[in-house]
Amino acid sequence: MKHTINIIGSGFSSLAASCYLAKAGYNVTIFEKNATIGGRARQFKKDGFIFDIGPTWYWMPDVFERFFSDFNKKPSEYYTLEKLNPAYSVYYGKDDFITIEDTLVKITKAFEKEEPGSSKKLNKFIKDAKDNYDVAIKDLVYNPGISPLELITPATIKKINQFFSTIKRDVRKEFKNDRLIKILEFPVLFLGAKPSDTPSFYSFMNYADFGLGTFHPKKGMYQVILAIESLAKELGVNIKTKSPIDKIIVENGEAKGIISNGKTYLSDIVLSGADYHHTETLLDKPYRQYSEKYWSKKTFAPSSLIFYVGFNKKLKHVNHHTLFFDVDFETHAKAIYDTPKWPENPLFYASFPSKTDSSIAPKGKEAGIFLIPLAPDIKDTQELRDLYFEKIISRFENLTSQEVKNDIIFKESFCLKDFIKDYNSYKGNAYGMANTLLQTAFLRPKLKSKKVKNLFFTGQLTVPGPGVPPSLISGKLAANLITKQHS
Repeated sequence: MKHTINIIGSGFSSLAASCYLAKAGYNVTIFEKNATIGGRARQFKKDGFIFDIGPTWYWMPDVFERFFSDFNKKPSEYYTLEKLNPAYSVYYGKDDFITIEDTLVKITKAFEKEEPGSSKKLNKFIKDAKDNYDVAIKDLVYNPGISPLELITPATIKKINQFFSTIKRDVRKEFKNDRLIKILEFPVLFLGAKPSDTPSFYSFMNYADFGLGTFHPKKGMYQVILAIESLAKELGVNIKTKSPIDKIIVENGEAKGIISNGKTYLSDIVLSGADYHHTETLLDKPYRQYSEKYWSKKTFAPSSLIFYVGFNKKLKHVNHHTLFFDVDFETHAKAIYDTPKWPENPLFYASFPSKTDSSIAPKGKEAGIFLIPLAPDIKDTQELRDLYFEKIISRFENLTSQEVKNDIIFKESFCLKDFIKDYNSYKGNAYGMANTLLQTAFLRPKLKSKKVKNLFFTGQLTVPGPGVPPSLISGKLAANLITKQHS
């Protein structure tokens, strides 16, 4: 008889895990609290505009290829991928920006123009970053975080010093131009921590950026969710939406199923891809592994204030991805990590996917996504959202030398309260737990419950960490632990 497994949540990690488990012969059902699947990677449509609510960057294409190849499939069987050129641009002042193109050769030319002599340093930096990528993404991150010995390999022993230095220290040792430093420190923000708190080894994110490049799935990142859903259903996975979980059933220290909308669904195994902290509140206290004190001491990745804006015209002087680093990064970072509060002058990011993809907005119009990184667990009101939209849109007009306010058809916002309401997100965080030295690999919350037999976890609060590619990997790791236990 097939083992039955109930999976909580339908984000990248849950969907990935469901595919591996169904392939292994399990009877799999996913329970999603929202009306649509995807978790943080859901989609929002309005007036002919399409927005990815969550992730907008498609990096590390090899991880997606490796996932689909595990099922003898290719991403191209499900969605069309386009490499962006330029990958993104970075604004430092009015009409003052650097463009990052689609090859390392072009990028080194841009660096050399900005700082003579920097191209040679950049090539060496990216070569070292590629070495780290080969060790990390092709090997280390596919370990389940059970033992510190997973980190000890002939390759990592040679790089041991990189776990005790930081990205900030390494970048600033080689590069003196502040504008280039900001570009090189930017990728590790996807890991949820300041460059000063991120181990040097994570320079592999720079290789993901400059070496592999930035891509766009036609019709948006949600197409990847739909692709994995399609694969899951091909494999026999059952998906129930509008199914919030009331409780995880535990009998004699063993997970026996879940209660959703007041109805009991028994299973041999429970796997949660929902917020880890929230999942443990679905258990009676004796069965929780981590205390409130434990969670409160952890470094969480930022939350975000995000705006989804429909413009009545095409915008100028911006690319698909555009970063606005015209204010002091350190001051904004302190407002996120050190003394949590709303930043007075925030950095922000803007995405205009309709620059690349005509299916995203009606003809002659532009879809814009604006994101401000924020500290989790701070006040969130409509008045603050409106104030900060005015701040960034005024700066946007000035920096890009165009008027856009009168061309806004609509704007919708998403912030801390929404992360809590829609995803049960701990303190309203957007990206999970940061990858700092003391929150890496075996030091992260475990994939397997220590207190409840047959209860497992997956997602960005556990191994290997935040981001879409790590979430796919996390689903595989959790599925592997489950199948190993029942083989």
